[in-house]
Amino acid sequence: MSYLVLARKYRPLTFEDVVEQSHVTKTLENAIKSNRVAHAILFSGPRGTGKTTIARILAKALNCYSGPISKPCNQCKSCLEITAGNAVDVFEIDGASNNGVEQIRELRENIKYMPAHCRFKIYIIDEVHMLSPAAFNALLKTLEEPPAHVLFMFATTEPNKIPITILSRCQRHDLRRINLNEITAHMQTLCEKESIAVERETLFMIARESGGSMRDALSLLDQIMVCSEDFVSHEQVLHILGVVDRKYVYDLTNALLQGNLAESLDLLNQLHVRGYNLKKLIAELIDHFRNLLIVKIGKHIDRLVDLPDHEIPLMKEQVQPCSAIYLNQIFELLFQEESLIRYTSQPKMALEMIFFKIIHIKPAFSLDQLIQKIDSLRKELEKSGARPFIPSSDHKINQGTRENIDNEIKDNTQPSSPKPKHSKKTVHTETALETEQPKELILDQTQLWEKVKTQIKIQIPSIFASLSNASMTWDQKNSVQITVNGAEFTFNMIHNRKEDIQGIISQLTQRKTKLHIIAGEIKGADIEQRKIEQERINQITMDARSHPLITKAVKLFKGEIYDVKLIS
Repeated sequence: MSYLVLARKYRPLTFEDVVEQSHVTKTLENAIKSNRVAHAILFSGPRGTGKTTIARILAKALNCYSGPISKPCNQCKSCLEITAGNAVDVFEIDGASNNGVEQIRELRENIKYMPAHCRFKIYIIDEVHMLSPAAFNALLKTLEEPPAHVLFMFATTEPNKIPITILSRCQRHDLRRINLNEITAHMQTLCEKESIAVERETLFMIARESGGSMRDALSLLDQIMVCSEDFVSHEQVLHILGVVDRKYVYDLTNALLQGNLAESLDLLNQLHVRGYNLKKLIAELIDHFRNLLIVKIGKHIDRLVDLPDHEIPLMKEQVQPCSAIYLNQIFELLFQEESLIRYTSQPKMALEMIFFKIIHIKPAFSLDQLIQKIDSLRKELEKSGARPFIPSSDHKINQGTRENIDNEIKDNTQPSSPKPKHSKKTVHTETALETEQPKELILDQTQLWEKVKTQIKIQIPSIFASLSNASMTWDQKNSVQITVNGAEFTFNMIHNRKEDIQGIISQLTQRKTKLHIIAGEIKGADIEQRKIEQERINQITMDARSHPLITKAVKLFKGEIYDVKLIS
């Protein structure tokens, strides 16, 4: 007699024996007890989760000599024949090899006849999605109104390929992937029955390789049980299955999180020398960092992380110094690069490149951390009494300007109602009017032009130098004209701040004036003027980069200055 594999030798005989599919088995038991079993039932779900097994148990429960009964006796002739697979009234059909319309026509002819010695004639069609469209169409009417002595049971891993007209005629039951702990516990029970000593850690590793399929797990267990008569070591299983040891995964993760590139590359080289499948390694790392992220979040760990209980404390210790955002950055990078490893001919080199990228990831701050750092920076500035950096045209802030800046800082720090767009400029202009000439009407054009330039120097220092080649005329009514001589660049700078200049003139003249900015004699490009202006901008940029407040903020946030823009 040939060897009977574990998946067949210990196949469940009752609904109670089925592992972790109680949502289906309980429903079927209740249906049998209440005599409400549907004439067409569809079992769908991943491979190796018990679809055909449950169909057989249901067939035994309905045809048992003691039944219909929710728990078949497994002793009568009907139960024994169904278990052995040779019952004359229970037909197990392979949908992949019997997918033609001719086989369905033959089935329709046979269902007319009564069962030989059982209560029902039952057709179990495995992988029913493999039937052709013509075969499905031929089955429609029979499936909807079969004879009272006929039941159909379908099993499939791809229910989406079944026509909706067939699905609507079936009672559907979806089976789930089996939890790894349940698979491990079941294999441990079978090892005790077979008198084989296997460590629980090894069994859990086999369960992980099975992907939630009990049949795959038992097939792998069959493979490793022949390694030794009494005891199977963990190292033997690692070599047989070609699986990366969890210790390597943890060590490699620690090296990456600590930024130790040399250690990471050394561990990768050890795995490569041992002959491990590096394409499986990237999958292990993706899964591990996903679990680390869940553990860092700290909610529903028992449901979201399918790992042994002893690994959870290790993962909590591993993620303690890391932020969730940083873990997500690494997880996202590994997930994006997984396709590269899968299709490359040099997985070791590709993994080394990925490790380089991970090491150079700069941890991002969360929003809460940024707010805390900004608050701490603000408090330090308040204690030190430092003032913000505000450049002027000649980099020297006179006393009147400094007083205006202090007033502006004081106004900004006190809560107030929303201000208009040019509220800051209004503060400076009003100060000038109060101290110099708040009520007297200015009639002299030269005097007015000098005061306009003085206020522009205070409020809009970036265009003050451009006014050196400009002139102003005023008809003392409501029209002011500024003529700009020189390059087109100079004219554009002044014209862009037309509204601000007009506001300054209106305050000084105490009239609502209309400003006209026209171009005077426009030359090609004033090289000397441009050179002076560029030197001025470069000096302001250098001063901004080296300002103590800027350097302190860069150091605090671990950032860098990408660009300095001069705002007019």
